[in-house]
Amino acid sequence: MPRYAYINGSYTAHNKACIHIEDRGFQFADGVYEVIACIHGCLADERGHLDRLQRSLSELGMDMPVSRQTLQLIFRELLRKNRLKNANIYIQVTRGIARRDFPFPDHETTPLSLIVTTWPFRFDGNPRVKDGARVITVPDQRWARRDIKTIALLPQVLAKQHAVEAGAYEAWMLDKNGYITEGSSSNAWIVSQDNKLITREPSHDILRGVTRTAIDKLRQEMGIEWEERPFTPEEAYRAQEAFTTAAVALVVPVIAIDDHKIGTGKPGPVALGLYKEYRAYVDGLRGEQLKWKA
Repeated sequence: MPRYAYINGSYTAHNKACIHIEDRGFQFADGVYEVIACIHGCLADERGHLDRLQRSLSELGMDMPVSRQTLQLIFRELLRKNRLKNANIYIQVTRGIARRDFPFPDHETTPLSLIVTTWPFRFDGNPRVKDGARVITVPDQRWARRDIKTIALLPQVLAKQHAVEAGAYEAWMLDKNGYITEGSSSNAWIVSQDNKLITREPSHDILRGVTRTAIDKLRQEMGIEWEERPFTPEEAYRAQEAFTTAAVALVVPVIAIDDHKIGTGKPGPVALGLYKEYRAYVDGLRGEQLKWKA
């Protein structure tokens, strides 16, 4: 268990950390969040996550609660206090504490709430990378602005719970036309029969994953063709490979979708190759890095 959390200007004991009952994040889910992986002391794609945090806040009419430099210092101090080198960093910003009312409070008198927590995470030796994972498909019940990383996550919670109850790792969600949008906490990818990497194009329908963007750069360097377009479960069932990407899970090969075996039923060379290159990227073993040393 981490020893410290950061809440609104103070480092406090994690087991005593709390927010006000009238924080708008608690009462309205009026806020956004980000999660950054710290791997061997390096913050993976930190700049990309801060860019997305700022964009999400802007889409909801909020500013950054502190400067980027201050936020980066908070990350590193919290990691130091918790003695962590392999961890997830969770950042949550809400519209702050105000009398419960639907309209925005006066931003001049209501400061934003900033919460940062960390917890240990084992990135090396992930058995799902070696053995692959199963996913199921479920209806996508989220709101129309999925490109904003909002803390209103109840539809994703329900989707993930369906996956757990089905003995699966992840749930891939289907839009009203029957196309896969993304996973409950990840982006969805397949490798088609003609060896193209396929994932849904960025829009209001999905969250533009920061890891997804890094994978795009890596696949270009690796000479892998791709298409950004919707695909159906039926096309995914016929795929040579499938995998998910996310900030914490990185790249996870998918070996079955709705009990349909994908390819050979084992992690494929594209997913494993991208995982290897992404780990080299975040571990500082290749090319230009979007990371900062903790």
